[in-house]
Order: sequence, then C-alpha cells, then structure tokens
Amino acid sequence: MIKASTNYLKVFDGAPEDQKYPLVQDWMKNEPLPLFKQLRAERPVLETPECTLIANFIDVRDMLSMPKIFTVDLYKPKMGVTKTEEGFLMAHDDDALHYREKSIMQGLLNRDDLPRVRKLVATTSANILDKAQGHIELVNEYCRKVPVHLVKDYFGLDGIDGDDLIRWSYWNQYDAFNNQPFDMRSDEDYDKIVALHDAASEELVVYIAGLMGRTLLRVKIMDFLYMILNPVQKLIYRILGMTLPQPPDNMVLRIVRSKFAKEVDFPLTRMGINAGGLLIGAIETTSQAVSQVIQFFIDRPDLHQKAKNLARQDDTQAFDAMVWEALRFVPIRTDIFRQAASDYTIAKGTSHETDIKSGTIVRMLTQSAMFDPYAYEDPDTFNPDRIFDHNFALGFGSHECLGKYVGMELIPEMVRNVMILSNLKGDGDGISYRNETFPDFDGPFPEKYKVSWS
Repeated sequence: MIKASTNYLKVFDGAPEDQKYPLVQDWMKNEPLPLFKQLRAERPVLETPECTLIANFIDVRDMLSMPKIFTVDLYKPKMGVTKTEEGFLMAHDDDALHYREKSIMQGLLNRDDLPRVRKLVATTSANILDKAQGHIELVNEYCRKVPVHLVKDYFGLDGIDGDDLIRWSYWNQYDAFNNQPFDMRSDEDYDKIVALHDAASEELVVYIAGLMGRTLLRVKIMDFLYMILNPVQKLIYRILGMTLPQPPDNMVLRIVRSKFAKEVDFPLTRMGINAGGLLIGAIETTSQAVSQVIQFFIDRPDLHQKAKNLARQDDTQAFDAMVWEALRFVPIRTDIFRQAASDYTIAKGTSHETDIKSGTIVRMLTQSAMFDPYAYEDPDTFNPDRIFDHNFALGFGSHECLGKYVGMELIPEMVRNVMILSNLKGDGDGISYRNETFPDFDGPFPEKYKVSWS
C-alpha cells in the first residue's frame, strides 16, 4: 500500500493510463485525507479517464449549487425514472416535481416533532442495549435496528418484518450510490447488485401499495367514527374531567390525511413513492454514520472520555457537536457525484481553471472540502466548536437530505446511548465491511462490529 508520505500526484502522473483511476480509488479508500490535502494544494481539479475530482471547498459548494448543470442523471435508472415513470424526487433536478414534493414532505416532517423523535430514539436505543447485557454485534443488532423502529413508529411503515425494511434500504442504497460506472465493478458484480436491488424494489412496491391502501381505509374509518362518536365522547369526557384521546399519528397517516387540490399533482401513487423514500434514506446511512463514529471515539481514548462525559449531560448540544465533528473524519461518503449536463468552466480566473465537458462524471470531494482551511481553521485538528454550516455530512443544496433534522437527532442520540456505557471497548479488529454476498472484497457499508461493556 502506498503510504501517506507518498507524492500522490507524481505517482498518478507516472502511471499508465488504465491504472490512474484505480490508484485514486485505492487512495480515497485507504488514506483520503493526505491525498485530499495534496490535491487542494497542488491540483484542486484532478482529471482522470473515468471522472473528474474536485477538492476545494469553494468549487464543491459552487458546483452543488448548480443542479441544472451538475445533475443527478446517474440516479435516474437507479430510482425508477423511465420514459413513462417519474420515479423518486431525488432523481429530479430543480424541476416542478422535485420542488413540489420535497416541499410537501419537509412540511409533513414537522420540526416540532424533533423532541418526540429524540425520545423515541433514546428509548429504543436504551432498550436494545439493556437487553444485550454487556456485549453486542453493533451493526446488525443496534445500528440498523434502531432506525427500523423509527421507520415503523414515526414514519408509519408498519405491518412488515424489520429485516425486510433493512434489506430494501440496503440494496437500494448499494445500487444507487455504490454501483455507478466510476465504481469500476466487474460486469458480473454490477449485474448482481442490480438484480438484488430490482428484487428488493419489487417487494417494496407491493408493500407500499398495500400500506397506502389500508392506511387510506383506516383514515376513512377513523374519520367516520370520530365524526359520529365525538359528541358522546365529549360529553362523557367532560363529565369525567378527562381529555379526549387523540387519533394515532405518523408520517404515512399524515400524508394520507392531507388534502391536496388536484392541481397540486400529489396523488396517492406519488404519496406512496415518497413514503418508500423515507425508508430508503433512513436505515443504512444512519447505521454507517453511527457505527463509524462509535469506533472513531473508542479508538481515541481522550475523545472517548470527553464524549462519555458530555453524553451524561442533560443538554445534548455539546455532545451532538462532537458527533458531527467526528463525521468530518469518518463520513458516510468522501464525495457527492454528479454528471455535467453542459460544458462548464470551474474556478474561473484561478490557477486551476478547468473546462468540464458535457457528460463528464464529477466527484465533488466533500470530505476534502470539510478539511479546506477556507471552511475551517486548523482543519486537521478535532474541534467540535465549529459552525455546522460548512459540514457536508447531510449534503448541500437542493439535494440536501430530506430528513436532515430527523437525522440530526437520530444519529447523535444513538451514539450517545452507546457512549454512556461503562468500560466500553471494541472487540476484534474493528468494523468489518465484508458482506457475505460479496465475500471477496470490502463493501461500502459496515457489516459487523462487536463491542462490549460492563
């Protein structure tokens, strides 16, 4: 393996053309920060045969602000967009569908719910860890299971086995974000991932159709019962000095209960697609963030002790800041990828001004951007007292995470419940990224991580 002291660009420039990008892939996986530091200093725009990499904060933020030029076209075949199907809103760039549906879903994901979300996560996390009795395989028994409870109880995707929800989220995430042309997979592995994604999506579509149908029926029955019983109930409860019980509430129920004019163009089928999107974005990304942050703290005794002390405080703000700072060092992804829809000149007027041609795949190195001195002073130092505005952990621009504010409660609270455990330690060699489906190479997601405590 090439060490961190290597002159990456010298090795890159001297490599045969067909080895240049594989070298970059290996460095991004095994030693991203020293690579990115050299790129920012010497070649902020790195052109390879497969794609172009962008390293500086200003350029990354600039490009993510132009969704019509740097598009999510690579998402389209992965997210159900065809000539006759509109697919999920995330595969649309600043068009009417994207603007409309993201606005609606953000309104339904009411930020006033965040204390309720945090409490649900805290209770679920504590219950799982209490039952574990001092040792747990963290990824499958905790990091994936806690979001499942949120998906069922708050999002309302109930009546289904949690393992199915995990599997549907997993293969959708894998294919959409880790099975792209620049991932350089063999044809056999590429097709296998697509097949697993297609099978998962077919099951999810059937489930969502049934969920929306029975939820619609449930809402009509509830509305009828409340209409005819409320006068009697109100009288009885008034006599007893009690408050009327409230109907159940979750995201799917809210979606179905909401009344949209025909001109809004948000029918039941689109409601169902967006309900499914809540699932796909919730489980695997959360699992990866939580498990990687926990290992990051455990492997650094000083930070572990500081996190443990802050985790015990009633005010979670300082602890949460530690989690988001840790995610600069161990992000879910090192980049956000886009495809140029037209020619564009990046960094005009600078020494690294570069023409990007239409059709070029661009990997915007968001982790590099978070270590750019323009964004953060002394970026190589762990410092939780940083502004969050320059953190790309939850994306940026029009495609910033739909559930951003839910994630900002979910992820730190899951980490916090683990950090308060006494004598917490990792067992074995840390996180394993080896999936039994592809046993010959590490995958993109944490698969196993054993920890113990007393």
